[in-house]
Amino acid sequence: MKYLCLVYLDESLPHPVADSECLAYDAAIRASGQCIASEALESVNTATTVRVRNGRTRITDGPFAETKEQLAGFYLIDAIDLNEALLLAAQIPPARSGSIEVRPVRPIRELASSATAQHGVAR
Repeated sequence: MKYLCLVYLDESLPHPVADSECLAYDAAIRASGQCIASEALESVNTATTVRVRNGRTRITDGPFAETKEQLAGFYLIDAIDLNEALLLAAQIPPARSGSIEVRPVRPIRELASSATAQHGVAR
């Protein structure tokens, strides 16, 4: 099962984890075959938020909401179940100073395929 591990850190604090430690974990989880994708994100100062309301697009500089911790990166992993995903997330180095949000991935492509098959719609 796929899980997304969202890495949150407080950007106002000094970077508590060495890049080399993060790179070592990334290399290890990729070598295990459990990492599907992972990336770090640029600072929240580079974010742009897009909203569409009543057919009008509104673009705002900055993040969606003010928070103490900002989204810093992610790991898309393959784990047997939530327990294994949580064990892997606990090993992500920034977990010691920030937080890791673990969420199951909803298989939207599979849902679309089954809906198409149920309704007899050809692709």
